Amino acid sequence: MRDVRVVEVALYALVPAAGAVLADWGAEVIKVEHPAGGDPIRNLSAFGVDPDTGGFTYLWEVMNRGKRSVCIDLATEDGHALLLELVRSADVFLTNFLPPARRKLGIDAEELMAVNPRLIYARGSGYGTRGDEADKGGYDGITYWNRTGVAAAATPPGQQLVGLPGPAFGDIQGAMTLAGGISAALYERERTGRGCVVDTSLFAAGMWAMQATFVGSSVLGVSTLPRTDRFHVANPLANTYRTADDRYIVLAMLQADRYWERLCEVIGRPELAADPRFTTMETRRANAVECVAILDAVFAARPLAEWCRVLATQDGQWEVVRLVGELADDAQAWANGYLQRVHYDDGRELVLIPAPVQFNEEPSTLRPAPELGADTEDVLLGLGHDWDSIIALKVSGAVG
Repeated sequence: MRDVRVVEVALYALVPAAGAVLADWGAEVIKVEHPAGGDPIRNLSAFGVDPDTGGFTYLWEVMNRGKRSVCIDLATEDGHALLLELVRSADVFLTNFLPPARRKLGIDAEELMAVNPRLIYARGSGYGTRGDEADKGGYDGITYWNRTGVAAAATPPGQQLVGLPGPAFGDIQGAMTLAGGISAALYERERTGRGCVVDTSLFAAGMWAMQATFVGSSVLGVSTLPRTDRFHVANPLANTYRTADDRYIVLAMLQADRYWERLCEVIGRPELAADPRFTTMETRRANAVECVAILDAVFAARPLAEWCRVLATQDGQWEVVRLVGELADDAQAWANGYLQRVHYDDGRELVLIPAPVQFNEEPSTLRPAPELGADTEDVLLGLGHDWDSIIALKVSGAVG
């Protein structure tokens, strides 16, 4: 997306994360922030991590790496005029402001596309643009995770409701959706010369993630797919097993008959392959409780490291259940550029995860998130303002 200019008027996570994806792909993303403090996520504490921990406000860096920051008060006449100047030079406009705020600030699609008919106007919302809840704000913890059935489906029966696995989980999924929609809209513009409006919402993104579950429930005529415990499974070779050092191995051998005999050999129980209770998928399903109990005892006898060596000698699919922090030591992640060290001018370093799409097998090159207003003067000079004009705008309070 080199030479694509994106103007972002957005807060927190869903839409700013989409801006970060576009920046990862090479776009120039100009984030417009209010001079009095900027995006509140700059100072947000989340999941027990306070702002400036380790020298970073981590959510700010995740959602805003690679952008430029311009401080403009859009509520002022001069500030609004400056935004229109930016929009005239832009390919994409990003916002997650709610409809009343957009109308008040004069940044609705009709107003901005009147200034630039080739503009891709991209919106992210909580609940979509139509219906009684179009003006309702949303967060991933309530909209993506709970409204769409994700939390209920992830919670074992009778247990306390499972919460988000981490900050901005749904926002980041929705952001990739929005970035993809923008890419398609830019392609359409190259064919027609016209801009368009692109929309996604946390509600839509969560529903998309739950699509297979929704359709399966509809086919059965129930409100959610049935849940069983790990002993009453259709395939004991698609299950999770605890090791001697309290780690977990997950087996995912969907073609279990293909792998069963060799698995029995490598785990030291070759006689299980000929046991009439377990010789086929059907018999293992019928005797799943006994099969899982035997495999539980086998896996519980050795530590994780040993099981990794053993399972590597057979062809069935398996994986270690890892903690997210262990990704930092994952050689496969580093080999593919799925982790990247981002260096800051003051010597700090932060490992970030690029957008999960590569072009010509080249990982994106990530850059730090900007300080508040770090690029205001440069951007205004690029629009043709001189220093006298910039000083006057600062004095008037239109820019910071």
